[in-house]
Amino acid sequence: MNIFRYTGCVALGAACLVCASSASAGSNRNGYGKDNDAPILHAWSWSFDTVAKNMRDIADAGYKFVQISPAQACYVGDGGGMALFSEPGDSVMGKWYYYYQPTDWTIGNYMLGTRDQYREMCDSARHYGVDVIVDVLPNHTAIDHHAVLPGLDNAVGGHDNLYHANGFKPITQWNDRLECTTGEMGGLPDVNTENPDFQYYYLQYVNDLINLGARGFRYDTAKHIGLPSDPLDPKSVRNNFWDVATGREGVKGLTLLMPDSLYIYGEVLQDKNVKETEYAEYIDQTASAYGHVLRDALGKGSAAGIDLGDWHHPVAPEHLVTWVESHDTYCNAHESAGLTDDQIRMGWVFLSSRAGGSHPLFFSRPNNSTRENYWGDNRIGARGNAEFKHPEVVAVNKFRTAMTGLPETIATSKDGAVVSVMRGDKGMTLVNLSDKKQKVKMATALPDGTYTDGVSGAVFTVRKGMVSGQLAPVTSAILYAK
Repeated sequence: MNIFRYTGCVALGAACLVCASSASAGSNRNGYGKDNDAPILHAWSWSFDTVAKNMRDIADAGYKFVQISPAQACYVGDGGGMALFSEPGDSVMGKWYYYYQPTDWTIGNYMLGTRDQYREMCDSARHYGVDVIVDVLPNHTAIDHHAVLPGLDNAVGGHDNLYHANGFKPITQWNDRLECTTGEMGGLPDVNTENPDFQYYYLQYVNDLINLGARGFRYDTAKHIGLPSDPLDPKSVRNNFWDVATGREGVKGLTLLMPDSLYIYGEVLQDKNVKETEYAEYIDQTASAYGHVLRDALGKGSAAGIDLGDWHHPVAPEHLVTWVESHDTYCNAHESAGLTDDQIRMGWVFLSSRAGGSHPLFFSRPNNSTRENYWGDNRIGARGNAEFKHPEVVAVNKFRTAMTGLPETIATSKDGAVVSVMRGDKGMTLVNLSDKKQKVKMATALPDGTYTDGVSGAVFTVRKGMVSGQLAPVTSAILYAK
């Protein structure tokens, strides 16, 4: 999350790839996701109750994980209004990003629900075989740091001890690691995450989340939290936050609960001088540059001249959380919000059918949102639109599970309008990126025969290693070996 400055995505482009492979540096100690690459539903701004009420649909749609928005006590802005985003004079006020402004690390806030409602949501998830990932953000507090609650100040030995020495100095050099990891980001004062008293207090919150049912965490602004090799803030002795947060070491007699049963990843937006390989020793990371490349192809309606096979990241793909868009790319500068739901869905079919990525993440857009009205119904707590359970989305989620462990081959039509993903010789997806009907004739490893897509009913013929048929505009087909 970056409210005021999007610090990460870099545009990368290369030639079209036919056969994709990735070998790269880094392997983390986060073992939960090794044998489970199932997709994550990002239930963005859904309340705990709303997530619980929709848990059966989430499970039936093929998601193994549901990621919720920050659960800790937060700044009460705009009079506690519940709009996703408001302008002065609007009838309902509110901002979605207030839950990214902690005032304490205890469970429950006015935007998403109480501690008991959080517990009930986790119980529902357990019933349907879904694991809850909680968005956590130890890096900063509310912009109005005087709103921090007394319990937090007292736990760290006073308000001044809560922040880095540079914690109120705005970052000006975003690629300077000392500034990046200890300075004020977008008005958000930087917490001294190396203070053992803070680590102990924060770890109690994380363990409480786990005790009530969390089985994973997404670390917001992770690249702003120092690594052992980073320069030290004057108040710090060791940059050991990640060792504590991932259970490698304890603090004041307290350690992370069940670290081997958790899936942990971090928002490490790519830019210059970001230590992706060192972060990979602790956590999985977001493939922010790849999302940019994929959206470029979607926006153009063609993958011609765009390398969709390379992950554009130095870390192995099994340690990358992938997405077509994130809540930041949708909300901040609306970088991805102009893409239609159909285009996002095509990106998802392509992305989720690939062999790589630790877990692809599907961002739930606001209900009734349009390309003219990005906020739709504009209510925090409500369910997003129905795209998360669209038949094409469900079909590829299940395809991904069925193809686990099989290698991939990516191909692109001559004009770039159609891309395909072949998984061994067991299955294939075809995606029409364009807004025109496309005749398909592409190489395949599927056996000869006639194939019917289960969603659209489109029929394809395989003969002598070539698949042929037609794809309607901005649609996909998913084919299984006979």
